Amino acid sequence: MIKAIWKGETIAESDKTVVVEGNHYFPLESVKPGVLNPSSRTSVCPWKGTAEYYSVQVGESENRDAAWYYADPKPAAAEIAGRVAFWKGVEVG
Repeated sequence: MIKAIWKGETIAESDKTVVVEGNHYFPLESVKPGVLNPSSRTSVCPWKGTAEYYSVQVGESENRDAAWYYADPKPAAAEIAGRVAFWKGVEVG
C-alpha cells in the first residue's frame, strides 16, 4: 500500500497508484476528503499536457500547490487521468 503523508497525517492511500517519471499518481477517491483545495496554478508538460494544482490542507496547515493532476491529459499520459500526485514535502512511499 502506497501512502502520501504530510504533517504526520495520511492524506492518501492506495495499492493502485500509477508511477510516471518517478511520481505516484493516486486515484482521486483514495485521497482523504477535505484535504485538497483548488489552486489557480497551472504548468505545462510537453507530453502529458496542462497540470492543475491543489493545495493540501491538514488542520490549520496549508501546503500551497503541493498536489497536481491532469484533468485532460494527452493520449500518451491517459493512464493518469483522474489521478493526483504530491510533492513539496509530502512523503510518498
